[in-house]
Amino acid sequence: MADEIIVLITASRQEEAALIGKTLVNERLAACVNIVSDVRSIFTWEGKVQDDSETLLIVKSRIPLLDQVTIRVKSLHSYTVPEIIALPIIGGSADYLKWLRGATRT
Repeated sequence: MADEIIVLITASRQEEAALIGKTLVNERLAACVNIVSDVRSIFTWEGKVQDDSETLLIVKSRIPLLDQVTIRVKSLHSYTVPEIIALPIIGGSADYLKWLRGATRT
């Protein structure tokens, strides 16, 4: 079974997103991180509906690294409860997925 995943993380600012992304790639917890600016997020926090602009990180990683990714993101993140959601990659370019496995820790 394939163990490649996409991890979605939101951050309050581009600078915070860049720090998280660079750290995950430098530490080989992720092969690649895309940063998408100006994502509008509507959510409930502390009993109130919030409508905020955030930055989205799309992280390519592997299941065995998810706990380490989560710990590292929480250590760098400004939110009390950061969004860290992992989704399986069910298919894709064999060459890309091979590169992803090779670019992350074993």
